[in-house]
Amino acid sequence: MKRYYAAVPKGLEYLLVDELKALGAQDVREGQAVVHFHAELDVAYRICLWSRLASRIVLVLAEVQAKTAELLYDNVKAMYWPAVFSSQRDFMVDFHGGNREIRNSQFGALKVKDAIVDSFVEESGERPSVSRSNPEIKIDCALRGDKLLVGLNFTGAAMHQRGYRLEAGKAPLRENLAAAILYRSGWTEAMDTPLIDPFCGSGTVLIEAALMATDTAPLVNRLYWGFDHWAGHQEHMWREILTEAKVRSNRGIAACKTRFIGRDINRRVLGLAKENAERAGMEDLIQFEGGDALNMPEPPAQKGYVVSNPPYGERLGQLPVLLSLYASMGRQFKSQWANWHVSLLCSEPMLLNALRLKADKQYKLMNGALEVLLANYSIGEGGAGRVFGEDFANRLRKNVKGLAKWIKKDAIECYRVYDADLPDYNVAIDVYQDWVVVQEYAAPKTIAPMKAQQRLIDVLLNVPEVLGIDPEKIVLKTRRQQKGKEQYQRMAEHDQDMKVHEYGATFLVNLTDYLDTGLFLDHRLARRHIQQNMAGKDFLNLFAYTGSASVHAALGGAKSTTTVDMSKTYLRWAEENFKANRLRGRQYRFEQADCMAWLSQCQEQFDFIFIDPPTFSNSKRMEQTFDVQRDHIWLMTQLQRMLRPGGEILFSNNKRQFKIDADGLAQLGLKAENISDKTRSPDFARNKHIHNAWLIRHA
Repeated sequence: MKRYYAAVPKGLEYLLVDELKALGAQDVREGQAVVHFHAELDVAYRICLWSRLASRIVLVLAEVQAKTAELLYDNVKAMYWPAVFSSQRDFMVDFHGGNREIRNSQFGALKVKDAIVDSFVEESGERPSVSRSNPEIKIDCALRGDKLLVGLNFTGAAMHQRGYRLEAGKAPLRENLAAAILYRSGWTEAMDTPLIDPFCGSGTVLIEAALMATDTAPLVNRLYWGFDHWAGHQEHMWREILTEAKVRSNRGIAACKTRFIGRDINRRVLGLAKENAERAGMEDLIQFEGGDALNMPEPPAQKGYVVSNPPYGERLGQLPVLLSLYASMGRQFKSQWANWHVSLLCSEPMLLNALRLKADKQYKLMNGALEVLLANYSIGEGGAGRVFGEDFANRLRKNVKGLAKWIKKDAIECYRVYDADLPDYNVAIDVYQDWVVVQEYAAPKTIAPMKAQQRLIDVLLNVPEVLGIDPEKIVLKTRRQQKGKEQYQRMAEHDQDMKVHEYGATFLVNLTDYLDTGLFLDHRLARRHIQQNMAGKDFLNLFAYTGSASVHAALGGAKSTTTVDMSKTYLRWAEENFKANRLRGRQYRFEQADCMAWLSQCQEQFDFIFIDPPTFSNSKRMEQTFDVQRDHIWLMTQLQRMLRPGGEILFSNNKRQFKIDADGLAQLGLKAENISDKTRSPDFARNKHIHNAWLIRHA
């Protein structure tokens, strides 16, 4: 009886233990992503042929001391390698793990390779060849601490490669993971019941299920094995075991009455599934059909199982679309699939929550490097259930109705339609033509994360219906306090700019790549005031962001505009906004600078100054940090000398409870008029803290 180990994806160790025991293995014990066992040769052959879960089987040749590279080399060289393979065979070394002395797997593999070659040379004078592609012998080495496990890869190619799948869809499911899903779903305890995969892709789940139901060994059609050129290989024994497996498969296929139904909306992928099923010999057992998973025909009368790997996306931007998909799935299961069992694989718990189904059991598995959940559900009677988020939906409808006349009258394309109106639904929702940006505010610590997530799901599911927009045109962002340079950093790189219009101005906005879109909607009326009062004036825009106020000033007939911001990105954006409005000329200046330092050095004068500073800043060019409450008089001191007689400063900020220092302004010879109410448009009327605004003039 020899010693072996089976590599296995994390999360499947216990399943593999049961499988190996059923196949006749002895002394079975699990580790992390590995199961060790002992077996006679015939049992080892059967495990190679029949294991549906293992990634590879390794025959342990020796366990040697390998504290140092020299010790590793000496001990591997001392092994009698002609008992493993002939010097006429080519080989390669796979090396895993490390220790304090041997930290690089390539170095470890090189030392083992050298030891094997030198051993052969000393023994017979013959030198085996090394092959990195399709070697006849694979030596598998695992270094843990000071011990090296040296083995022969018994199976050759990875065992999940059954041979029937030459091509796959965008998100292929490994065959051994598909088998594990079927075990965990419970279907393998009732293999005579129907099995349906509404997102069948290249057919892996259904093909693996058909192999199980027909008693077909998963690797029965494999042509080449790692033990083919092993010195201890017993070809006659292997042929008997292989023949027995083929006989069992033929009988199983002839006797199988189970219904397998696969459905996919992608016709090309469905074609691949049919080809895969044919190569596996299961084409007559599986019914593949094209169509949307949300419009499945009535289920078979005999109750069975739905086992599937629906899409769960790679980017956050896909979430609204997928939430809608999962919510629709949940409603369909509850209304049409009573008394069926459903098992779904997903990497995003939020999507599973959108099903509104209570899981009987959940299992953590690995799909390659991605951690996923397999959730099992028993669908009961009771129809589609209640509507969730109804209070939020009603408030959103009310807001849309209330803003309708103003939107039409002012030809508004971009506006806020909801801003945390209800404490339970803590989001802001902005419309940009036929797109919607949902900004999730951080939930209070008193709200459980799961509850906050469920409320966000309610929002994302109700927004498309109430606003009449496609879920694919919802952009989800999470609002948190920005520190340092974070406000200038990209969140993504989709580069999908769109043009929007506001009181005769055209602006480029980007809904996906940054936290903000390039247009502060709450300053809409302030920008209109600038446009209406700018003819013939020199205009200065500080902390200018993407220069939207400067565009309005130029369109209003400003003699000159000076746009200052420290971000190259936003300043380039401002220049593009000018180009979009066909505004060109030397009278339009763009200054990339720290505004605090620029103010201290500027010797020019202006007729109108717009300044919307940050609430807080760590400007390196100041002796201390900037706080708008503490330091706004310092700002006004700089602006006062730059403001021409009869000129105006439009000063805005968004610090809650901000109080302007009227006495400090008076000492500078300035006076302020609070115009906050006049600069808040109807879509921000409920939010008194969205910004503060003053017109400041010479007294």
